[in-house]
Amino acid sequence: MTPVQYVKGIGPRVAELLEKLEIRRVCDLLFLFPRDYEDLTDRREIPDLEEGALQTVLGTVEDVELRNTGPGRCVLGVLLRGANGHLRGLWFNQPFFRERFTIGQRFLFSGKPKKNGLVWEMIHPRITALADDEPPPPGEILPIYPLTEGLLQWQMRRIMRAALDAYAGFLEEVFPAEYLEAHGLWPIQQALRAIHFPDSRKALDCARRRFIYQELFILQLALAVKRHQQRTYSRAPALVATPKIDARIRRLFPFELTPSQRQAIAEIVADMGRSEPMQRLLQGDVGSGKTVVAVYAMLLAVAHGYQAALMAPTEVLARQHAQNLDRLLAHSKVRRALLTGGLVPALREAVLAGIKAGKIDLVVGTHAVIQEEVQFAKLGVVVIDEQHKFGVRQRAALKSASATTPDALQPHYLVMTATPIPRTIAMSLFGDLELSTLRDSPPGRQKVHTYLVREAERARWWTFFAKKLREGRQGYVVAPLVEESDAIDAASVQAVYESLVNGPLEGFRLGLLHGRMSSEEKEAAMRDFRTGATQVLVCTSVVEVGVDVPNATLMTIEGGERFGLAQLHQLRGRISRGAHPGFCGVFADPQTPEAEQRLKAFQSTTDGFRLAEIDFELRGPGELLGWRQHGLPPFRIADLTRDAAILDEARRHAKELIELDPGLAHPDHARLRRQVLTRYGRALDLADVG
Repeated sequence: MTPVQYVKGIGPRVAELLEKLEIRRVCDLLFLFPRDYEDLTDRREIPDLEEGALQTVLGTVEDVELRNTGPGRCVLGVLLRGANGHLRGLWFNQPFFRERFTIGQRFLFSGKPKKNGLVWEMIHPRITALADDEPPPPGEILPIYPLTEGLLQWQMRRIMRAALDAYAGFLEEVFPAEYLEAHGLWPIQQALRAIHFPDSRKALDCARRRFIYQELFILQLALAVKRHQQRTYSRAPALVATPKIDARIRRLFPFELTPSQRQAIAEIVADMGRSEPMQRLLQGDVGSGKTVVAVYAMLLAVAHGYQAALMAPTEVLARQHAQNLDRLLAHSKVRRALLTGGLVPALREAVLAGIKAGKIDLVVGTHAVIQEEVQFAKLGVVVIDEQHKFGVRQRAALKSASATTPDALQPHYLVMTATPIPRTIAMSLFGDLELSTLRDSPPGRQKVHTYLVREAERARWWTFFAKKLREGRQGYVVAPLVEESDAIDAASVQAVYESLVNGPLEGFRLGLLHGRMSSEEKEAAMRDFRTGATQVLVCTSVVEVGVDVPNATLMTIEGGERFGLAQLHQLRGRISRGAHPGFCGVFADPQTPEAEQRLKAFQSTTDGFRLAEIDFELRGPGELLGWRQHGLPPFRIADLTRDAAILDEARRHAKELIELDPGLAHPDHARLRRQVLTRYGRALDLADVG
């Protein structure tokens, strides 16, 4: 816990600069891993140089020339003669460098060479002066640290060397010695020195592997502990799907279930039939029929006399779920209620009383379902739709709010997402959950054609859009903003609405929907669109999830570069829900190669699983699912894209260790237990282990 200012060479002024990098204690400094390395180990003869790669050349200074190139501007050229050729070093506007060079002096120049005519050149190479008889030192691999204004790389390197010399010896090793040996891991003190100042590429690889493995292993241990605690200490009602109950539920579905739906239901039936709470994540592409699987789970609970709750991220989606359930259960005896923040007080009180008295079997709502005032009489299953929009902490809040059954039994949990999740994220953010996947779509779903519409093609697109409206179809127009912003160059939903009413869609019936409208306004807008009273819904991404109007087969997305790939795919999923093919046009002005790549990927495939992997590669896990909103601390060194193989290994070893020592109670595992609780105890709602 030593404050960083007491490290040799720091003091109060530099400590203030380090504070900007969130470095307050010595341990923060020691574990500030380099963001990259400057590899000076590639030493070449001049004829063997190649352009663009970092290389080092040994030679003797043959010529030094300082030329003025304009007012206040100059260039210093130093000609280095090697064994088999010449290399010129160039420095711009650094005349003071002239004093460093003497004709006949030996130097190492390190940089990325470029051929200029017959001579190789390096711009601003790193230099090392050598005495006449001094052998050249072995090439270094130098760390490159994140910096802040006022700090330079050479300062950070000097500070880090001082910190390592003074404090590295005090670090505790979290792994038992035999574990390190069995898994080929370097001890912490050896690994820490090598990750900052490696003497070879092999040493750097071994050091990095040690810390990547440790970071992923601690997370997987936390998740394994969580799963063990759920199985051991939590009890849920065993809700068995007897042949009679199963037949009664399936009779309510007026369609054939897909093989994926049947498989997911079988997995859920097996989970809910046990007396430990189901913890299952149901993922599937847009339109794959997740809601049907969720309805089965809820009706299984109701069949046993328990209540069921379905929580959705938006009021629009919650209302739609309620309407779909009303249609599906119109001839059943299941008592249903909608609970959202927009209910009038009298109705809200009646719903709350009905839930508490057990007179309501099935509750659909927004996060209003997890408020303290909501008390269930006998809650058997909770379904959370679009799980990634809630996060770990809200899941924990729902759990504590719902553990209200008289016998203290917990409900079963089914969380759903229509954003297919890359495998490494599923093993990390959702590692405490079992996974079911819907890969096939219900029969009859039509293909969606996607087009990137450039500025010159706008008029043509709107002509096509209007033609389809006249044929009886409906469409969405999605804008990225609710209202105009000086800071963001993008159209607001109101501006788009007005430009269409008075422009290319003049004469058609247009409606407006966005998150700032009241509950009544939103419901009226959706009702008009569902019934066909409006032909076009101009909206924000509030329609991103779940909105289901089979006759809506057209979509125009304004400012497509402002949406993530998963969000674009979700939006497009709104128009693949009926018997007619869909057409999606994206207006975009990508300003970066990444945005261009994202839009081209979106155009090239409608496979949500493939798009999720591309999005993951382009943006990383933090951006993709909002790492922070899951309550999990970010990684210091591990990368879920790059380190998938180490993640597999860490997950396997964590499971093995928790099977042997479920509470990490063995004295050899005390430091591992402490690290698990310190890093993930709050985020994963872990009871003390051991």
